[in-house]
Amino acid sequence: MKEAVIKIFEEGARVKVAFAKENADRIVEVVHLIARTFREGHKVILFGNGGSATDASHIAAEFVNRFLIDRPPLPAIALNTDIAVLTSISNDFGYDQIFSKQLSALGHEGDVVIGISTSGNSPNVIKALDVAKKNGMKTIVLTGGSGGKMAAIADYTFVVPSRHTPHIQETHITLGHILCQLVDEELFGGKR
Repeated sequence: MKEAVIKIFEEGARVKVAFAKENADRIVEVVHLIARTFREGHKVILFGNGGSATDASHIAAEFVNRFLIDRPPLPAIALNTDIAVLTSISNDFGYDQIFSKQLSALGHEGDVVIGISTSGNSPNVIKALDVAKKNGMKTIVLTGGSGGKMAAIADYTFVVPSRHTPHIQETHITLGHILCQLVDEELFGGKR
């Protein structure tokens, strides 16, 4: 069993390293985009389902509270956290509209939208990305495998080179942490 533990860690590390090598330049572009978005008084809006919902909430919390340095709060919100809104929309209009309706209410031109889906095919995430594009928001997607339908519709696409959901999710949250750290450094000069 000890060998299995080591093998799982090694596989996860290989996926992350391959992802970093393939996406480092794009990550830097997105860091600059998010920092500029905050600097100009706009916000970051995140959403996803299941484990991706947790990642969206986690990243939003890091921006709003703090990551590694004490600094002013940054405006970020995860659309998967308000159970009354989620159940109301899904009951009255359908689960596929839980993010798009919220984004129509809360998103504005100049905001950055981050949609997270391990498959890249979540209908509710795709609908929200369509709303974002129509309303002048920059779109970023975090996905895996082939990238799914989401890969073709975003301004910035991050596809984890794996079909193994745990490795995709592990890489997504690592990317979220990197974005938080580098945005903090760009805005506030703080290094850990």
